[in-house]
Amino acid sequence: MSKKETIPLRLLSRRTFVKQTGITAAASVLAPGLFAPLAGSKGGYLIANRFETEDTARLQGYIGNRLDQCFKKDILTKNFEHLIEPFRHRTETHRWQSEFWGKCMMASILAYQYKPDPRLKAKIDAAVTGLIATQTPDGYIGNYNAQSRLTQWDIWGMKYCLLGLLDYHDLTGDKKSLHAAVKLADYLISEINRQGGSIVSKGNYRGMAASSVLLPVVRLSVATGNRKYLNFAETIVKQWETSGGPQLIGKAAVNVAERFPRPREWYSPEQGQKAYEMMSCYEGLLALYRLTGNETYKQAVLRVWKNIQDTEINIAGSGASAEMWFGGRELQTTPVFHYQETCVTVTWMQLCIALLKLTGDAIYAHAIETTYCNALMAALKSDGSTWAKYTPLNGERLPGSGQCGMDLNCCSANGPRGLFAIPGLVAMRSRNGIAVNFFAEGTTALKSPAGKPVKLVQTTNYPASGTIAIRLEMHMPEDMVLQVRIPEWSRQTVLKVNDVLYKDVVPGVYVNLERTWNTGDTIYLELDMRGRVKVMGDRHRYFAILTGPLVLSRDTRFAGTNLGAVMTPLKENEPFIDLKKIAIKADDSWVQFEAMVQAENYKEQKDPPVAATFCDYASAGNGVAASTFQTWMPLIFNAATPE
Repeated sequence: MSKKETIPLRLLSRRTFVKQTGITAAASVLAPGLFAPLAGSKGGYLIANRFETEDTARLQGYIGNRLDQCFKKDILTKNFEHLIEPFRHRTETHRWQSEFWGKCMMASILAYQYKPDPRLKAKIDAAVTGLIATQTPDGYIGNYNAQSRLTQWDIWGMKYCLLGLLDYHDLTGDKKSLHAAVKLADYLISEINRQGGSIVSKGNYRGMAASSVLLPVVRLSVATGNRKYLNFAETIVKQWETSGGPQLIGKAAVNVAERFPRPREWYSPEQGQKAYEMMSCYEGLLALYRLTGNETYKQAVLRVWKNIQDTEINIAGSGASAEMWFGGRELQTTPVFHYQETCVTVTWMQLCIALLKLTGDAIYAHAIETTYCNALMAALKSDGSTWAKYTPLNGERLPGSGQCGMDLNCCSANGPRGLFAIPGLVAMRSRNGIAVNFFAEGTTALKSPAGKPVKLVQTTNYPASGTIAIRLEMHMPEDMVLQVRIPEWSRQTVLKVNDVLYKDVVPGVYVNLERTWNTGDTIYLELDMRGRVKVMGDRHRYFAILTGPLVLSRDTRFAGTNLGAVMTPLKENEPFIDLKKIAIKADDSWVQFEAMVQAENYKEQKDPPVAATFCDYASAGNGVAASTFQTWMPLIFNAATPE
């Protein structure tokens, strides 16, 4: 970037602030936190979310068991002293050890909110105290030497430190953590100005890694009421649009895999298709929209989300090859190098979560469920102890390796953030009632619109079956709306309230149940769990099978035709396939089914149909014994068949 294009960081006057953000003086009535210091970190946004987490669900069943496994074997075993050590020495020149503390802190806080174990709280407290103790007098928290500050992954690491400190402040109200975050942000702003004022010229991937600090900067603006951080946030976004920047708003209508020419080196500052960092920036932009009300920001995020969903996200709910967007949705039936980085999976979930909360649109809940049940669960080792870095759709499930000379990597630090996000999303407070977003055995405690306690108790083994009962426990009757999401794949749904059939249930949206609710009232759902066949390709065709939100796979651990056999569903060109549930052994898989298929025998006459065994994709290749698996199955090409 030339000096001419550099947009300096400076404090806005109130008049300039109003002019640039479009927020008039009247807006201070709606959002006083924009113009005055805030007591806490909540309540200062101009644009309110439609859905908000009030408490996390306490889950049982398969998902509850996976959460418990990860809590015991991953969360409680995190060695924060090991993670803090690089901050004490500050000798780094190019690596990213400094992200691990923040990611693990954020995951640990989510896990603590789910299960408030005093052992974990003690670890969290000590980890925050330990990190703050490394802060230098000028405010720096990081692992880079003095000559390398703000280069490579330094600002990226500051971002995660800020997020971890802010999450801790939200959890505890601890002023020391907020003060440390303020000092670190002030150091960053001062040092960028000292080095020329351009954040997009720092670090990697056309400035996306560095400028993804936008999200904690917006949060810091809300937490403190200090307009300096809003000014910084707006400047970051302006710098995106310069010639050397990622142009995240100007190119919002361009396919995410096609925004810039392919660079000579895949991992380079010129690379503009980096999936994880790009989505991190858009998550921050959506937060800035909530703070300012600038509709351009929101529309850019909505447009890009749809583009990613349409061109990149695969059947399991994730994507990216070697960490970049590559038009992967159409290429998912072929073996893909370094497919579905877990950091991409988690960040896609984070962007979907932010959009679900903001809009209350079921499309984002559906995307979260697909990703959570498939790509994310597939990355979690069968015993809950660690995470795969990449998860192919066909092949083997392999663990990630250590990075930066440490015994963990970006994905093993990030995976639990996605896993422990779901309890806070199962049921949420809406503007005029409660929204039920996901179905899982367990209980969620919320408040009614009148502020009275309400418990939602779900009884189900979903998604092993589609039968769900949701019972209300209340102190007194109250008029309110219960929104219940109907998954888009459930074409035949039965919904009853206290045995009274509710008609006209539409798939893919929320049904609004408005009535006087009493304790003991129960919503019954029977979702359409028929096996669905998805076919991709033209001349080279493949098929996959789904049931409910689950993608199914074949696995060499289980009986049935070998993975090399070419199979065809018995009812060709039909959207559904008959699935027979199989009783599973403990820890073998989430679900197992048997389906009758026609195996190609290369004879003149067909052999009788054979039974093939399928398990859920998350469990495929993920047992104690090593195995290979197959999600996309090739359909035989017949030259005699009309095209």
